[in-house]
Amino acid sequence: MIELVDNILTPEDFVRLRTATGFADIPLEHARKALQNGLINVSAIKDGELIGMGRLVGDGAMYWYLQEIVVLPKYQRQGIGTQLLEFAKEKYDCRFLWTLEKNKEAIHFYETHGFNLNGKRQLEEGTPEYIVMLERD
Repeated sequence: MIELVDNILTPEDFVRLRTATGFADIPLEHARKALQNGLINVSAIKDGELIGMGRLVGDGAMYWYLQEIVVLPKYQRQGIGTQLLEFAKEKYDCRFLWTLEKNKEAIHFYETHGFNLNGKRQLEEGTPEYIVMLERD
């Protein structure tokens, strides 16, 4: 069984999850600031182990952006990303998210959950990679 817990993610775990899933490695201080300045982060825990997370940013009133969902590779395709996404949609009415443009699998995942590409695209800070925005009705 997966337990979803708000705001327990440490900067070290944030970096570990990102690098384990192919996201760009970031300095620990950047992770610390990202978590401090974000609105909410949700951790997926299985048998006491942190196996995934989702992070929401925005203004805390009208706009919530799902910045990322990350699930360790050995736990992918088990519905954990779906649980994190549905949690963000239901609890915080998340309507927007960003993902790597080259990650066609993630784009397809989000599209199957009601999100669509909206044409916005930008460089992910500190990397040569582009990210794209998706939104839902």
